[in-house]
Amino acid sequence: MYNSSVPALKRMLSSLAGILGKTAEHAASKKIDPGVFINARLFPDMFPLSRQIQIVTDQAKGCAARLGGVDIPKFEDDETSFEELQMRIAKTIAFLDSFKAHQIDGSEERDIVLQLHETRLQFKGQDYLHNWVLPNFYFHATTAYNILRHNGVDIGKKDFLGG
Repeated sequence: MYNSSVPALKRMLSSLAGILGKTAEHAASKKIDPGVFINARLFPDMFPLSRQIQIVTDQAKGCAARLGGVDIPKFEDDETSFEELQMRIAKTIAFLDSFKAHQIDGSEERDIVLQLHETRLQFKGQDYLHNWVLPNFYFHATTAYNILRHNGVDIGKKDFLGG
């Protein structure tokens, strides 16, 4: 369970950090207000880039915490700059780095309960990882990438895959 979660989450978070770095450089070189990218959306009813990054980090830290049986750190969701988004990603990676494999391995049958407004979702650990965390994590990571690519940032698949 550890090897199926933490390394993959960290790799994508690192890739997103690199993509945000390229976006900051792009904004500076083109003299574009960074807020244009941070608040950009693919469609009016979709979340902006900042919220996509917040959700990605929430999925990652929630995954490790729930599978590892520890409290989830609370982040304020108030990032308005590239630097703040980078710090959020770095805090999330540091949290993931605090786990050892033995804390997460064996969590396949752990009961996981999520309360999403009026909806209560119940999973076993392995189903939570494979059918909730990873699809949501990659959906929002891909959406963040697509927002930036759509807005002219010179990034490609290699940047998304990282490593």
